[in-house]
Amino acid sequence: MSGNPDFDTYRLSEDHEAIREAVRAVAEDKVKPYAAAVDEESRYPQEAHDALVASDFFAPHVPEEYGGVGADALATCIVIEEVARVCASSSLIPAVNKLGSMPLLLAASDDVKQRYLPPLAAGESTFSYGLSEREAGSDTAAMKCKAVRDGDDWVLSGQKSWITNAGVSEYYTVLAVTDPDGPRGNNVTAFVVERSDEGFSFGEKERKLGIKGSPTRELHFDRCRIPGDRVVGEVGAGLKIALATLDHTRVTIGAQAVGIAQGALDEALAYVKERKQFGKNIAEFQGVQFMLADMAMQLEAARQLVYVAAAKSERGDADLPFFGAAAKAYASDVAMQVTTDAVQLLGGAGYTRDFPLERMMRDAKITQIYEGTNQVQRIVMARQLLKG
Repeated sequence: MSGNPDFDTYRLSEDHEAIREAVRAVAEDKVKPYAAAVDEESRYPQEAHDALVASDFFAPHVPEEYGGVGADALATCIVIEEVARVCASSSLIPAVNKLGSMPLLLAASDDVKQRYLPPLAAGESTFSYGLSEREAGSDTAAMKCKAVRDGDDWVLSGQKSWITNAGVSEYYTVLAVTDPDGPRGNNVTAFVVERSDEGFSFGEKERKLGIKGSPTRELHFDRCRIPGDRVVGEVGAGLKIALATLDHTRVTIGAQAVGIAQGALDEALAYVKERKQFGKNIAEFQGVQFMLADMAMQLEAARQLVYVAAAKSERGDADLPFFGAAAKAYASDVAMQVTTDAVQLLGGAGYTRDFPLERMMRDAKITQIYEGTNQVQRIVMARQLLKG
């Protein structure tokens, strides 16, 4: 029976296992030693950045034709998961590189792809994504940032909020209203903006609960002129491209959540085997064992859902919107639960910065919020169910 291909689909390929082993080695050696300092100092994880570039895990999703390694969606999720296991802030580097460049992969002309994907693959720049605004978060179609045509160029005015790795990235995919009187949802266009563009600037860094190593800032556009050849896809198709992008990249947030939860479970397991109370290791108490069993069970369920969603992303299956939303919502809820329980298992020690669990708990929270709140994910899932 073991050679039956139907059963092989429920086992990662040797290539995927080899990628996990390689990323784990990089993460343990080059990312984990700096994770606490990155959080404490709220600084960009440059050590992780450099290590990911050196090992080709920086933007592994970029196809080979653009100088990338062409990792499939599942392999990319494994990269993000393994980095998040030791440092959630660092895992946002490959995750946001995919988010920022996915609109190009889905819709851009070959000229735009040839211009921006090779530098990303080479590690010359991260790639950020500008969709949300102060008053247009879950309601993306309510955005006010606009682009007005001027000859062959476009002139951008407005702002974007909550932009991951803003100020670090050279490139930004930015969504702006190009037809204010047009039908809602069909009046937005995607553009590539470069950090050096005149009239483009950044707000102050947000002071956040978690993922402190990943800078989050506003983008400000003050009559920022963009050449016409930087439009991504069709004029007016921007929101459709943005939502299709999220169908794919929500899966990567699920992978990040799985990684954070795995890191927390690992730490908790190590602690309960060593910690003694009432004359024995606390791992011997049934109450503790039940907590560990629930944590591991939920984590494995989340992992399997993320991997199935990643396979659907790779194939472009019609039911990806449901599975992407389900993977992101379930895995992030599990990450919050598992990290909270892990802090509990360490007791007072879990509440201190001497152990990484309080950081993991803080980092886990954002996975329930960004790339669509878990409430929005449930709306997406329900719509898919009702459509049949």
